[in-house]
Amino acid sequence: MNNVHKIKQDMCDIGRRIYNKGFAAANDGNITVRVSENEVLCTPTMHSKGFLKPDDIATIDFTGKQIAGRKKRSSEALLHLEIYRQRPEIKSVVHCHPPHATAFAVAREPIPQCVLPEVEVFLGDVPITKYETPGGQAFADTIRPFVDRTNVIILANHGTVSYGENVERAYWWTEILDAYCRILMLAKSLGRVHYFTEQKQRELLELKDQWGYTDPRNTKEYENCDICANDIFRDSWSDTGVERRAFEAPPAMKPAAASPTPAPAAAPAMPASDQEALVQAITDRVIAELAKQAGV
Repeated sequence: MNNVHKIKQDMCDIGRRIYNKGFAAANDGNITVRVSENEVLCTPTMHSKGFLKPDDIATIDFTGKQIAGRKKRSSEALLHLEIYRQRPEIKSVVHCHPPHATAFAVAREPIPQCVLPEVEVFLGDVPITKYETPGGQAFADTIRPFVDRTNVIILANHGTVSYGENVERAYWWTEILDAYCRILMLAKSLGRVHYFTEQKQRELLELKDQWGYTDPRNTKEYENCDICANDIFRDSWSDTGVERRAFEAPPAMKPAAASPTPAPAAAPAMPASDQEALVQAITDRVIAELAKQAGV
């Protein structure tokens, strides 16, 4: 049986962490935990997540209706409920606006792969949704093409949403993602990002499988894909406005380098007898000019 008060305390703790990390300015962000088949604990709207108390947490049903709590539930609860519908094993969802990951959301820049081993193991390919006005069902539906193949999603021009088996694990994925985005920006400011090879990436995927983490790139559907090239979600880019601009493609994705322009063919060699005749003609011409100048 769930200890609801303890879960509310955990939600308040995560609220403080996202606030202290700068992931939720003012009243930004929302946190939910599913406590029964039809009941979800939900943080309140218009309330700083850094100063929550257990008594502030509302309870809603799966239609989004508030059924308990003295403060009004978050206006973005439908996003959380859609994730629970699509992934019944998920118990908690965290949505916030981590600045470095949100910069990628605003730029619609895909998250590079084959850069940091820890990111490949814990996150994998990270999708970016299309933009919808926050709060309604259309906004909630933007996660549907991606939700079953990842545990963290970038919401275009908005922020991130991550989810897991408890509220701390749900938060982890966002913290890892934002740290990675910050590292990418710092590396880019130094000059460029270097990628490790597909072979090394496959070694990481083997470890990931051994440790019990799922990854679409470990399935038959993607066994022949370019695993450094965002192949899992790249088909969605044209619909979501995602395009590589700031970070170059990993080497495996780059088109083959253009062949250098061939040098002009050398002129055929002149026969030795003709060379001698030409040298003699030039010599005779030079001697004649010198004689003329000397008045001979």
